[in-house]
Parts: sequence; structure tokens; C-alpha cells
Amino acid sequence: MLRRLSLLGVLTAVTMLGTWSAASPPGRAADGLDASKFELTKSAYSPLVDDLDSALPNVSVSTVIRDTDRSAHRCVPQAAELVAAFCWNEEDSSTQAWYPQAITTTADANSRGTYAGSTVILASWYDADDDGIDKGVRLTFVDWSDPSAPTYRHTLLVEPYTRADGKVSFRPIRLHAGGMFWYGHHLYLADTWNGFRVFDLRHIWRVATGDPTSIGLQPDGTYQAHGLSYVVPQVFTYTQSTTGGALPIRFSAVSLDRTSTPHSLVVPEYGYPGGGTRLVRFPLDRAGRLLATSADGKSHGIEAYDVSVTSMQGAASIRGKFYLSTSDGTANQGDLATYGPGGAVQMHYDTLPIGPEDVSYWPGRDQLWSLTEHPNHRSVFAIRPSAY
Repeated sequence: MLRRLSLLGVLTAVTMLGTWSAASPPGRAADGLDASKFELTKSAYSPLVDDLDSALPNVSVSTVIRDTDRSAHRCVPQAAELVAAFCWNEEDSSTQAWYPQAITTTADANSRGTYAGSTVILASWYDADDDGIDKGVRLTFVDWSDPSAPTYRHTLLVEPYTRADGKVSFRPIRLHAGGMFWYGHHLYLADTWNGFRVFDLRHIWRVATGDPTSIGLQPDGTYQAHGLSYVVPQVFTYTQSTTGGALPIRFSAVSLDRTSTPHSLVVPEYGYPGGGTRLVRFPLDRAGRLLATSADGKSHGIEAYDVSVTSMQGAASIRGKFYLSTSDGTANQGDLATYGPGGAVQMHYDTLPIGPEDVSYWPGRDQLWSLTEHPNHRSVFAIRPSAY
């Protein structure tokens, strides 16, 4: 179990842990793939958002941050090159009802690294359906403005829809939620077999609380969200397709690359031993904070590799070099893999905590953020990628 530490203790422990890593000899070279065979097509913006805007109070990200209701604490997960970390409160650290998966920050949202004046970390959790009610995906807003005393609040991701009686409601997003990135006002969430669900952070609705079993419009005219106070709506999707016999991508995670020109996103595939695992890059349009499209109206991949790295949980690209988080069960530390196109995959064993997931790069701070999923081994942490 991770220990609480004072700030001095954290800095001392970081210094002690931050210089150790174990690297293997260079591995196999990755195989280049025809990236243009991978496509994504955008849907229309949901018109139901306006209906729910009229029915519910629409609040800002700043309002949610001012209304955080849980306290995190400083801790020291076992990771090489550790530079920052915190742990959830006791309930969230141990619960088997929700499992953390994806991470993004205000450094993804814009070049300033803040959003409406706040420094924020977002984390996704999927519901394990332990009580027979699949609540979908919750989104946690962490106020990281004071790293010595982070606070946070859980919200729920929802999909607006029209019920059979013609009334507009919303329902849970039932996904693994293995990766996400924040770009402008949009939050992109990986949809494992389909592509992306996209949410608009200009629309956060305050709902009634008190009934953890209910979701959406209720008979009394109120809206509920399984006991949570805020919901964030899905506004459009990107659906994948392939050409030329390419197998569909498994959208296991995603990260934003602000070091590329143009900005781009990187999708890694989770895979088991003996199977190929791919990395695919898609270009982004900075003006609209959308995927860049070709003349056919689709977004096409611009870089792809079969890296054959087992159990990839996250991938980030920093100035052309890939950093891959990999897991190794519930009792073993995770590993970091690095790959530069034209070179070989390099494994850095036991350099990440147990159960690492998605990753997100913070330009300007030399920080690669991640989080871990297993109960009583949970943390949110950053390492120094330049050390690799």
C-alpha cells in the first residue's frame, strides 16, 4: 500500500527513487505500416445538447474546480525518474466499484497549461458493475493548482438521447475508457472498438442528487446521475474504418502530441504475448480542435507501426520518440518501452508502479503523467521522460 508522506518526505523519496532504472538491450525494430489505411469519420454535433442546456443549469470547469469535495494526498509510488505524484482518498484508493484508466491535463487543453485560470488533471474511471448497475464512466476533475494539497470531484460522462415518449434525457457511457485527451474545449475519449466519443467542456450540467440508482430524467422532472452532482455530455463521435485489408485498430488509449507539426494524436493497441500491437498517429486541426480531414471528409492516419509490445496501456510521442506504458499483472511493477522510428524498441523494466495505464505529456515541465488502476496500489504520478 502507498504511504502518505510530508512534502519534505516526498521530495527526499523522489530524489532517492528518481535515479534508478533497468534497461534491456535494444529489442526488435518495429515494422512500418501504411497509415493511410486507417480512417476516422466524424458525426454531426448532437442537437440534443441545446435541449438539455435549456432544462439544466450549465456550469463551467471553474465552477466544478471551486466545488471540489474530496482531498488527495502526496505519496510516493515506486517509479524511476519520479517528479510528482498524489494518491486518492482512502475510499477511492481501495474501491473495487470503479477503476481509474485514462489521464489528461490542462497542458493538453492549450499551450498555457491552464484552463479558465486553473491547473487541472482529469482522470477517467469505468464502473466495474459490482452492484448490478453499470454506471458507465466517471470523470474526475483534480485541482492541481497547489500540488501540495490537491482536491477533486467526480462527475459522470453521459450521452444525450430522446426517449420513446419524446422527452430528452441522458444515459451512461458504458466503455472501458482506456484513454483520453483534452484539446481546447473538447475531451476525446477512446471507444475501444469504434474510435472516439467527444465531450464538450463548455456544457457541464448540474443535476439533482440523492439517488445513486437513477440516471437521466425522473418522473418528478428532475435529472439524476447516480448520486453525482455534475454530468458532461457527449456531443459527437469519430467512427473508425479501414481500407486495403487492414484490421481495425483497438483504441486502447490515446494521447495528444503538441510537439508535432501539425498537432496530432497517437493511439496504441493493448495486446497479448505473441500478437502484434500497433501505434497509429492521426493529424489534428488546431483551429477547430478537431481531427484534420482529407478531401473525402475523413481523417487518415499519417504514421503507423507494429511495435509488438505486449500489454501496452498508454503511448505518448515527444518530438518523434514514443513512450509506451506497459502493465504486468496485479503484483509486478510496470515497464516503460521507448521507440524512435528507424531504431529498435527499448524496454525499461520495472520502472513504473504496479498497474500503469494511460499516459499524457506535459510540455515545458518534462513530465510524463500516468495513473495506476489496482485497488490499494493506486496513484497518479509523473516521471521525467528525458531520462530515457
